[in-house]
Amino acid sequence: MSPETEISVRNLLEALRGFTDQIGDHPDNLLFVDLLATGLKLAQEKPGRGDLKILLSSLKELRYAFKVFAPYRQYRKVSIFGSARTGPQEAVYRHAFEFANRMSRLGYMVITGAGGGIMAAAQGGAGRERSFGVNIRLPMEQPANETIRGDPKLINFKYFFTRKVIFVKETSAIAIFPGGFGTHDEAFESLTLLQTGKCDPMPLVFIDQPGGSFWKGWQGYLDDHLLKAQLIDPEDMSLFKITDDLDEACEEITRFYRNYHSSRFVRDQYVIRLDRPVGAALLEEINERFADLLSHGRFELAMALPEENDRPELSRLPRLVFSFNRRSLGRLRQLIDRLNQV
Repeated sequence: MSPETEISVRNLLEALRGFTDQIGDHPDNLLFVDLLATGLKLAQEKPGRGDLKILLSSLKELRYAFKVFAPYRQYRKVSIFGSARTGPQEAVYRHAFEFANRMSRLGYMVITGAGGGIMAAAQGGAGRERSFGVNIRLPMEQPANETIRGDPKLINFKYFFTRKVIFVKETSAIAIFPGGFGTHDEAFESLTLLQTGKCDPMPLVFIDQPGGSFWKGWQGYLDDHLLKAQLIDPEDMSLFKITDDLDEACEEITRFYRNYHSSRFVRDQYVIRLDRPVGAALLEEINERFADLLSHGRFELAMALPEENDRPELSRLPRLVFSFNRRSLGRLRQLIDRLNQV
C-alpha cells in the first residue's frame, strides 16, 4: 500500500470514530461503525473482483430484505416449501392452498419462493395482502406467480444462501410439502439449523397429500439409516412432525406458541419468555424431568433481565432461565412442548 493510500485509509478510520455523533444516540452505533470498518479493512486487503461482487450482492440483498420485512415483524409467519412442478389439478396443490388459507385466517402471514406449483398454491391460499415472495433468479427464468407478482413484498435473490437466511430468520414456523432436490435441501437445512441451535426454536411440519406417504417414506429412511446408526439422537425426531391432516398441521404450529413466546441467550443463560408464568409444582417437575439440559444449576423463574432492555415491549413476560448445555435441542423442544401445556 502506498503512503498516500495509507494516509487516506487512516483518515477514513479517524472519521469513523466521530460517526456515532452524526447518526445520533442509537444503541447499535458501534455495530454500524464495525460494519464500515470491515469494509475499509477489505479495501486494504485487496480481494479479487469476484469476491467483492459476492460480498456486495449479499449485503445488498440482505439489507433490502430486512427493509421489506421490517414493517411486518409483529406478525407471525410460516415459510412454506414444496415443488414448483405440482399442478393445480393435483390433490397436494389444493392441500397447500387450503393450509395457507387456514394459517392466514389464524393470523399468520405466508412466505414462499414466489414461483409456481406449491408456492403458487400457498400464495393463492393466503392472498396477496398476507404473502411474501422470496424469488430466486435462475438460468431458466422463474417468474413470480400471479398472486405476488408486482407486490412490494416480492424480493428477488441472486444467491440461494441469502434467500435461505430470510426464509428462516423471518419466520415463526416452517411447513414442507412434497418436492424435489430444492425442497429436500430446504428441509434438511431447516432441520440442521434447529438441531444445532443456529435458529430460534420453531415448529417444523411435513405435510403429505391426503392419504399420501411421501414424507412417511422419508421418515422411514431417517429411522433405518440415521437413527439406527446413531447418526442422530432419538430426541431429534421431536424437532418435526409428519401429517396429512391439515387440522393437525395447523394445531402443531399454533400449539407451539400457546405459552412459549420467544427465547434468547443472555451470556451463558438461556431465557425462555412465556405468556403465562410457571407454577411451583411445574417448576419442580421441570427440574426433575429436564435436568439433562442443564450445564449447571437449576431452572429458575425470573422477569426480564437487564440485558434484555433492547426489547422493552417484552419486559412484562415471565421467564424461565437456566444454564443450557447447548447440545440437546431435541430435548429443548420437548421442554417447550411441556411449557405449552400450562
